[in-house]
Amino acid sequence: MTTAEAVAAVTLSERAARRIAQIVATEPSNKMFRVSVEGGGCSGFQYKFDLVPSADADDFVIERAGATVLVDQVSLQYMAGSEIDYVDDLIGATFKIRNPNAVASCGCGTSFTI
Repeated sequence: MTTAEAVAAVTLSERAARRIAQIVATEPSNKMFRVSVEGGGCSGFQYKFDLVPSADADDFVIERAGATVLVDQVSLQYMAGSEIDYVDDLIGATFKIRNPNAVASCGCGTSFTI
């Protein structure tokens, strides 16, 4: 993936960036937020969120409002064009991925089909 394609691949909303910055501010060593796609869930794939101390050499890095988000190259293929957002409503607070590649998702919104 070229640099231009990678820049357009995944975006981070202002709300998500602020929430991630708040979360990592309380972490002594894990200052980066990793988003990955794994097999599993009721729809075939699921998102995984982790706090990590550093980036891998081939990570796609998104920086916004004091937050650093990492996406590995394999996950980036499944997330191209996605937006990482943070939603806080009556149902609860959660990170939500708006993925244009997903053709279906489960009711909880954490797993999807491509």
